Amino acid sequence: MAKFSSKEKIRAIRRYLEGTEGGKTIAKSIDVHPSMLYQWIKQYESLGENAFEKRYTSYSTQYKLDVLNYMNEQGTSIRETAALFNIPSYETLRKWKVAYETG
Repeated sequence: MAKFSSKEKIRAIRRYLEGTEGGKTIAKSIDVHPSMLYQWIKQYESLGENAFEKRYTSYSTQYKLDVLNYMNEQGTSIRETAALFNIPSYETLRKWKVAYETG
């Protein structure tokens, strides 16, 4: 999968938000899976352009538990929760959940 700069992501998001093109059409034109485009959109709606700043974060165990508890209490999906907490990849959150559930 290609890496996209924050400018490329924002350009694709703005195309979507303008409402003249559908998500699947935009995703196909930039060669990305539609679910990834929708993840970018959620991140952008939650945090604006700051959502795409590069960061290398190490999360504490307590933070991971807080995020998982929020997700369980609020009933948000993994993708929604990742966007709300500015976790770049929902797969990170999925790994935390699996680790928590398996002990």
